[in-house]
Amino acid sequence: MLEPFFHGIILALGLILPLGVQNVFIFNQGVFQPRFVNALPAIITASLCDTLLILVSVLGVSFVILGSFWIKIILIGTGCIFLIYMGWTTWNSKPSNEREVSANKFSLKKQVFYTVSVSLLNPNAIMDTVGVIGTSSLRYQGDDKVIFAFACILVSWIWFFGLSLIGRISGKLDSSGKFLLTLNKISALVMWGAAVYLLFTLFRK
Repeated sequence: MLEPFFHGIILALGLILPLGVQNVFIFNQGVFQPRFVNALPAIITASLCDTLLILVSVLGVSFVILGSFWIKIILIGTGCIFLIYMGWTTWNSKPSNEREVSANKFSLKKQVFYTVSVSLLNPNAIMDTVGVIGTSSLRYQGDDKVIFAFACILVSWIWFFGLSLIGRISGKLDSSGKFLLTLNKISALVMWGAAVYLLFTLFRK
C-alpha cells in the first residue's frame, strides 16, 4: 500500500509545483488579505477543485468529457478570455493600500468565483490531471486506487495552505510595496503567457 501512496505524492507534487495561474492567485491571497483567515475561501476552494479534478480523473469520467472536440474549444476559449481579463486587472492594480482594499476587492464570493475559474477554466491543469494522474491511476485497483487518489488530494490541500502562508509571510516582510508591485507584474505576465499558450495549442490543432 505504500507504493500507490508515495507514487501519488510524487506525481501530485510534480504537477502542482510549477508556477501557474492557480498558484499565483493563491499566493497573492496570502500576500494581500489583511488576515490569513480571509484567504481561507480561496485556499479551500482551490483544494476542493483539485479534489474534484483528481476524483474525476481517477474515476475515468474526464476521459469522456475531454474526448469532445467542442467541449475542448469552449473550455480553452473561455479560459483564454478569463486569463486575459485577470492579467489586465492584476497588471493595473496598485500596491499602495492593497491590503486595506483587498477585503472589498476579493470578497468571499469573488474569491470563490476567481478560484473556481483559475482552477476549472484552466485546460492545461485539467489535461495534466487527466493525462498524468488519470492515466497513472489505471495501474491500481481497489484499495490501492483509493490510496493513490488520497495521496494526490492530500498534496493539493497541504500545498495551497502552505503557499498562502508563504505569501502572507512574504507580504509582511515587504514594507516598501516594491515586492507587491513586482508580484503583480509577474502574475499578469504568467496569466497572459498561459492565455497565449492555450491559443497556440488551439490553433496548432
